[in-house]
Amino acid sequence: MAKRKTKFMCQDCGYESPKWMGKCPGCGQWNTMVEEIEKTAPARKGAFVHSQSTGVASKATPITSIETVSEPRMETDLKELNRVLGGGVVRGSLVLIGGDPGIGKSTLLLQVSSQLANKQQKVLYISGEESMRQTKLRADRLSVTSENLLIYSETNLEEINLTIEQVNPQFVIVDSIQTIFHPHVTSAPGSVSQVRECTAELMRIGKTKGIAIFIVGHVTKEGSIAGPRLLEHMVDTVLYFEGERHHSYRILRAVKNRFGSTNEMGIFEMKELGLEEVENPSEIFLEERSQGASGSTVVASMEGTRPVLVEIQALISPTSFGNPRRMATGIDHNRVSLLMAVLEKRVGLLLQNQDAYLKVAGGVKLDEPAIDLAIAVSIASSFRDQPSKATDCIIGEVGLTGEVRRVSRIEQRVQEAAKLGFERVILPANNLGGWKGPRGIELVGVHSVSEALKATLGG
Repeated sequence: MAKRKTKFMCQDCGYESPKWMGKCPGCGQWNTMVEEIEKTAPARKGAFVHSQSTGVASKATPITSIETVSEPRMETDLKELNRVLGGGVVRGSLVLIGGDPGIGKSTLLLQVSSQLANKQQKVLYISGEESMRQTKLRADRLSVTSENLLIYSETNLEEINLTIEQVNPQFVIVDSIQTIFHPHVTSAPGSVSQVRECTAELMRIGKTKGIAIFIVGHVTKEGSIAGPRLLEHMVDTVLYFEGERHHSYRILRAVKNRFGSTNEMGIFEMKELGLEEVENPSEIFLEERSQGASGSTVVASMEGTRPVLVEIQALISPTSFGNPRRMATGIDHNRVSLLMAVLEKRVGLLLQNQDAYLKVAGGVKLDEPAIDLAIAVSIASSFRDQPSKATDCIIGEVGLTGEVRRVSRIEQRVQEAAKLGFERVILPANNLGGWKGPRGIELVGVHSVSEALKATLGG
């Protein structure tokens, strides 16, 4: 009988301990240690080999003598997905896609599988959560009819490996990694040991055979990938599929990408026949904006190399509690508190007895400093109940002394505002030198928050 070894492992960070502990020393979370019972796994056949390896043992080589080659990519019909991936799917890459249940991960991957199969690429779609008939029903709804797309319902990793050997596909979809189990690991599917071992085996398969593998990962209540953080470190690319269930728009964001930028964002719209890409997201985010409403401003935010115009809404009302409430959706809560402190100290707005509610319309999450000035103007506009001009676009970073600091890529932001019909852009004065704005748009440079409020609200 094989000797069993018992240990305790954190479900969030993968920290291992010989005994149970209430608080994980690795990540500081409570009640995340679970018991893991493992057998000694047999030695693996063959070591890890990169897809470009010749099979000869590698040796230390001077960096100047290493030849660089561009990674071959396969483009899909979804330009938004190609942009997020860095130009297309890289052969031998391991891509992790996470998102809330029902957000559209399986729909997106089935559409991508169909597009690749239509380009005479053999695609193997492995479903561990649905039967082959259930997958077929979704494929019929999406009008997926390609002989090169193979459906396989299995959760045993050894059987999956044998099928990959027989089929020899160019692309593999695994939906989802939490349902796959390795028979040599005795813990339950979805546990830390199983997720880590299965991901390592899939990485070996993809790298040695040059197969691009997409794996779907469940998310926790906090919105992060379920399982150890090691899972995100092992893969080449981590994509998050975001959006509200009650809205039709979905955002695909890259948080890690070894073959491209990590700041790109793709926007899709969920329709009856599947996901459709949104080519001009700025129009979508601003189409329902109320005219003449106080507390509403528009900011040009950079998402990777793309400028996106979004609306920031603020509602300031007298508090009925001892401590005023500060709530924000799509913006960092701490940034809102900081900007309200700047407005109270440097501008003289009495906000210490006011509740503040802020939101980015459209479900977008903004985290760059260039949105500071638009947030400050929204708060002041709602506090004074005085709307700003609907044709104003506000850009700038705010410092603790109330100064407005320069931002990057100001030309692209202003051009996007001019394209959508904005007549005036409030921006840092230090960004005015060395270039000319588009014809028909006025550029107003400001040095402080007080000047910005005077230019937008008057007085």
